[in-house]
Amino acid sequence: MTKSMAIIGTRGYPSYYGGFETAVRKLAPYLADNGWDVTVYGRGEQTKAADVEADPRIRRKNTPGIESRSFSTLSFGLTSVIHALKTKPDVVLVMNVANGFWLPLLRLRGIPTLVNVDGMEWERAKWGRVAKMVFRLGAHFTARFADELVADAKEIQRRWKAQFRRDSTFIPYGGDEVSGLVLEEGLEHRSYVLVVARFVPENTIQQFLEASDQLAQKYKIVVVGTSGYGGELDEMAEKLSRKHSNFKWLGRISDDKRLFALWEHAGAYFHGHSVGGTNPALVQAMATGAPIVALDTVFNREVLGDDAIFTSDSPDDIRETIEKLMESNPQQEKSSEANLKRGREMYSWDSVLGKYRKSLDKLTEHN
Repeated sequence: MTKSMAIIGTRGYPSYYGGFETAVRKLAPYLADNGWDVTVYGRGEQTKAADVEADPRIRRKNTPGIESRSFSTLSFGLTSVIHALKTKPDVVLVMNVANGFWLPLLRLRGIPTLVNVDGMEWERAKWGRVAKMVFRLGAHFTARFADELVADAKEIQRRWKAQFRRDSTFIPYGGDEVSGLVLEEGLEHRSYVLVVARFVPENTIQQFLEASDQLAQKYKIVVVGTSGYGGELDEMAEKLSRKHSNFKWLGRISDDKRLFALWEHAGAYFHGHSVGGTNPALVQAMATGAPIVALDTVFNREVLGDDAIFTSDSPDDIRETIEKLMESNPQQEKSSEANLKRGREMYSWDSVLGKYRKSLDKLTEHN
């Protein structure tokens, strides 16, 4: 008998925006391969109707909502849940605790839920006081009404157990191993510094850009990312690109092969994420064998291991640590090999997808 499931809380399928969307691009076809009837709810213009990467077996359903920084998750989540109440899938996978407010509706309808709680959103500097309060309250609803929880890091597991008294299943993100990808013109293997991140304060972008003012005098700097809304950090990157011929600001990149090639050939990849759990970009950087300099946090140490290369959030420390790595080809290759090995052992998509399937199977058996 075919099982049905719906995924709520992402920008849709296939989307190339962030970690949740990457996971869904992998998970939806995997579940279809294993006999599931899969529906992914989305946000209209966030995906292409005729995307050649879309698996035709995946049902895509766009519902209305308010496309804004503050209300998109809540509004699109609500309309997706309302539609799911009518179709009544066997199980719903919910992404993001902000959608926790709508879990009581699914429970009343008898639809079991698996919720990926993501990071501790109320700790992110990009959110104002009201948004942080909403996320925190959404987390309480999630703890109260979700049937099962997924945590993408063991530290997130620990915090949810301590703060909300809820157990969870550890399911991180995976990475795609690549090799021999063609690097874009103007760059050479191991000769440039790379950062890939959304332009928000907790990703240490400002400190990296400050360090880049000096780094760009010696090395090529490649920056992938944007705030999506303009603002001070975008203006800072634009100013640096005008000041230094070595500074390349590429904005957002949705072409996986292009992005993976940048990671594979980088001399140093700076990962400055300070909050959250297992970061998808970090796992993917490991899978490409990128030499990594990471901000010293409990989350980054969990993913990379204690023997990796870490730095504080001081622009001077970031610059000095990156310079040491850029000046040592043996250190670059040592970091590359260690990251690739750890990623292969701990963050493979085969393992990740298998764990999701096991959790979903468990919920449908109990329904």
